[in-house]
Amino acid sequence: MGRKHQTRSGDWAARRARDPYAKQAQAAGYRSRAAWKLLELDQKDRLIRKGYVVVDLGAAPGSWSQVALAKTGPTGRVVAVDQSPIEPLADLEIIEGDFMAPAVRAAVRKAVRDAPIDLVLSDMAPNISGVRDIDQVRCTELARVARDFALECLRPGGRLVVKLFEGTETASFQRETRALFEVCAARKPVSSRPESPEFFLVARRAKAP
Repeated sequence: MGRKHQTRSGDWAARRARDPYAKQAQAAGYRSRAAWKLLELDQKDRLIRKGYVVVDLGAAPGSWSQVALAKTGPTGRVVAVDQSPIEPLADLEIIEGDFMAPAVRAAVRKAVRDAPIDLVLSDMAPNISGVRDIDQVRCTELARVARDFALECLRPGGRLVVKLFEGTETASFQRETRALFEVCAARKPVSSRPESPEFFLVARRAKAP
């Protein structure tokens, strides 16, 4: 059993050593390679601006928050939420808890002082079971909670980014979301691993209810 674990760990370490995005993230001071995904999305869709109020869901270890803090600047506000601990960053407000819980969502609203939010980012993903259909359903459930929160809290013209896994449940979610926002597009960053089923839905300008 120990030998099998060591082999898997060795494979992971070897992949990381060959991964150019992991190397670039380390060199740039980002906490994970995921920073490049948000940087790509921002370059494509111009998501983050100075002074924005940003909520980062599924934030651990904090690389998306690092990008958001740099781009919003000293006049902005970034709130990071995750069940896993996040090491502090200057000017980052951290809420540790399950965003599926109403009390945690209420804590986020309190953290932004009930101000309209400019951008909701969700990199939330379930613990991977290895069963594709189950994983994409669970991921869609997390995306739906993030989307519904965004619909309640975004300013007019505000933006939403949610992670999804490819699948039939996901296709249904995309149709729902396109009916709720004026602009909605699927994005697969180059920095996402080719074998990963993940992609991101980018939406803006929620339609009036």
